[in-house]
Amino acid sequence: MERKLVESQVLEFKREYSDGIRKTVIAFANTDGGKLIVGIDDDGVVVGLDNPSEDMLKISNSLRDSIRPDVMVFISMLIDEVRGKQVIVIKVERGTSCPYYLGNKGVRPEGVFIRQGASTVPASEAAILKMIRETSGNRYEVARSMEQNLTFMQTAKYFSNKDIDFGESQHKTLGLIGTDNTYTNLAFLLSDQCTHSIKFAAFTGSTKEIFKERNEFVGSVLLQLERVYEAVDKYNALGSTFSGLYRVDRKDYPEVVIREVLLNAIAHREYGISASTLVSVFEDRVEVLTVGGLIKGVTLSDIMLGVSASRNANLANVLYRLELVEAYGTGMKKIMKNYEEYDFKPRVELSENAFKVTIPNINFYRIQDEIAEKKSIDKRHDLTEREEEVVRMLVESEQITRKMVEEEVNISQATATRLLNYLLQKGIIKKIGSGKGLSYILDE
Repeated sequence: MERKLVESQVLEFKREYSDGIRKTVIAFANTDGGKLIVGIDDDGVVVGLDNPSEDMLKISNSLRDSIRPDVMVFISMLIDEVRGKQVIVIKVERGTSCPYYLGNKGVRPEGVFIRQGASTVPASEAAILKMIRETSGNRYEVARSMEQNLTFMQTAKYFSNKDIDFGESQHKTLGLIGTDNTYTNLAFLLSDQCTHSIKFAAFTGSTKEIFKERNEFVGSVLLQLERVYEAVDKYNALGSTFSGLYRVDRKDYPEVVIREVLLNAIAHREYGISASTLVSVFEDRVEVLTVGGLIKGVTLSDIMLGVSASRNANLANVLYRLELVEAYGTGMKKIMKNYEEYDFKPRVELSENAFKVTIPNINFYRIQDEIAEKKSIDKRHDLTEREEEVVRMLVESEQITRKMVEEEVNISQATATRLLNYLLQKGIIKKIGSGKGLSYILDE
């Protein structure tokens, strides 16, 4: 009596040609390889094939057309004879570009299969991610994207604005398409379908108790960068000071600092961690919290000195090509240079998996310093309540007129004139202009 043929982890039977062959081949390529014999039914009974040559051509075309990335280099097929009947033997080795998947289903459980005992089953998302990490060496941006139906309308506009080509050739050169001819995670980050997000919020005061506005930006990271910059800039008010006779206008935050901090958040984020970048605007500061600590072997001191160590080198290269970054490793130096003249500085805080930059509001802290100075003036000169009110007006408004004093303090023209003269005599204020253009500023 002939021994019954039995399926196993590395052996499966198919009675005839069917689409199910593709799933089994994918499963073998994603697991430990195996052998598929067409012409034997599930019970191990050899039924044979009437036209094995025609069936083998169908199978070959089906595997070549439907499985991504190309798995054919790991497959060998031959017509053999088992118990006097012709069958097709398909030998599959474990592939080097796992996970393999059905092209029309994508890199998701319904398109990726593995062997589980003698069965072919859909791979879990965790199993898929594990295969991707093993293939890519844990570099997120070069790993194969789980989403392969990608479009790049948003990103294409940025390239077009710089007169840079952005066709299939550039996709490969820049790293959007990997060696297996599939889209990488870099492509996902630049795609219209990107779900990694930046969450923006503006608050009243210096705590997170009362929201002024909140939003979440998705899509191409280039578009996210533009949208969040616009959101922050809306709260970047213009303040004025006087240097002698001349007024000097300063925004709350230097535009180059906002730009560099946001660029760093985009370029150095650990996209393998599913948490949004948080950008928060307060009365006295802007905070940008990014997931992903420093790269192993690099210290904060190294970064402050200008050491360039990019977690996402290919993404950084795209930003460089688009002239969004001028040179590698200059970001933190630019940020700190813009605060050289102030006692208050940007602050960087690190944890194992996060990086937070806090940018002080220049005009807020300048006013606080002037208020502190005003209090010391009060103590030195023993100012009256009305004189203190005029000094407060100057701290807040930089420059005032007699008419403004009349209205704010609710006094007559003559009283306002006397009040201002007292402050002039004490050396606390000084005049600017004359006649109808006469105004007053604090005497530094």
